[in-house]
Amino acid sequence: MKRPTTLGAAALTTAVLALSACGTESDETGAAATTRVKQPVTVTYDGGILVLDGESLKVAHTIDLDGFNRVNPAGDDEHVFVSTTDGFRVLDAVDGTMTDIAYPGAKPGHVVRHGDRTTLFTDGTGEVNSFDPAELADGKPEGRTYRAATPHHGVAVELADGTLVVTLGTEESRPGAIALDAAGKEIARSEDCDGVHGEAVAKDDVVALGCNDGVLLYKGGKFVKVDGGREYARTGNQSGSDASPILLGDYKVEPDAELERPTHFSLIDTATNRLRTVPMPAGVSYTFRSLGRGPDGEALILGTDGKLHVVDPVSGRFVHAWPVVAPWQEPLDWQQPRPAYFVRGTVAYVSEPAAKKVHRLDLTTGEVTGSVTLDGVPNEISGTLGSAR
Repeated sequence: MKRPTTLGAAALTTAVLALSACGTESDETGAAATTRVKQPVTVTYDGGILVLDGESLKVAHTIDLDGFNRVNPAGDDEHVFVSTTDGFRVLDAVDGTMTDIAYPGAKPGHVVRHGDRTTLFTDGTGEVNSFDPAELADGKPEGRTYRAATPHHGVAVELADGTLVVTLGTEESRPGAIALDAAGKEIARSEDCDGVHGEAVAKDDVVALGCNDGVLLYKGGKFVKVDGGREYARTGNQSGSDASPILLGDYKVEPDAELERPTHFSLIDTATNRLRTVPMPAGVSYTFRSLGRGPDGEALILGTDGKLHVVDPVSGRFVHAWPVVAPWQEPLDWQQPRPAYFVRGTVAYVSEPAAKKVHRLDLTTGEVTGSVTLDGVPNEISGTLGSAR
């Protein structure tokens, strides 16, 4: 694989705000950059990563990086995890440089942030790394490491009391999860979650994992199964909020579909252990990148009608439907671009691949307050969690 380098960003065509790109030069080892970014937003494209200033939407940095790359907040104000073909790497999004912090391994998968811990799961090795992201400013953190019995497409999350919840699986099947205490001793196990996938944490440190027939919760020191209401009721993607005991999940009912475009979503009440389904507006679907939460725990769904739908998680009522992108359809290949968004505070940054745009949406008013047109087609979008240093 070609090793990534950070190059100067070419001036980019802009829209709405008539923005222009600003460049920087640095090497992949972290040499000083000329531009420091406020509220960094990272956008992947075929060939690299763009770092936008979250306030102005100007492109501040361009990082060349071959392959299909994924981005997730590292859990602090400065860094973003990049899932590359050979492992997790850390991008200093403020400076626009790839650091030398890396967690090598094939098929880097889920990055989970909860409380003051960030947890990585590497599918190709089954290795779990959990650490305090505040330590990234000083180099690679001294964290906790665990290795699953067998590599698989999994996920892990560490809770405030040191409990580590980790999926069970192989390349052929994924039946459930275990919980380990702070010393690494197994304290709970469930193999009643066929196809376990995804993770979210609700209020009071309740962990949810998606299953092919509902949701598996870890609460009160044990696993609890929430029935999905039918033989096949897949909730493989979930979104949680510390402000709400109710989780937002997808809901798929066609086990043999090449690509199911779901027409319902799920709301999982972790206090009552119940799952309810809610229909989307007629003719509207969504994808795994469509689910999120607002600053007060409201459920957010980016629909194929181009609107960001705001749902009250308690009543299931649609509160708002804010137009932000043109209507779109999910591609068959999950790696192909489709509209996605990243929420920070009261702002959602929404990508529109068909128009090569990124929009900034005010979640308090529903107003699009800025847009930028990029040279490349945006795919994944993420950013840091807080203000730049």
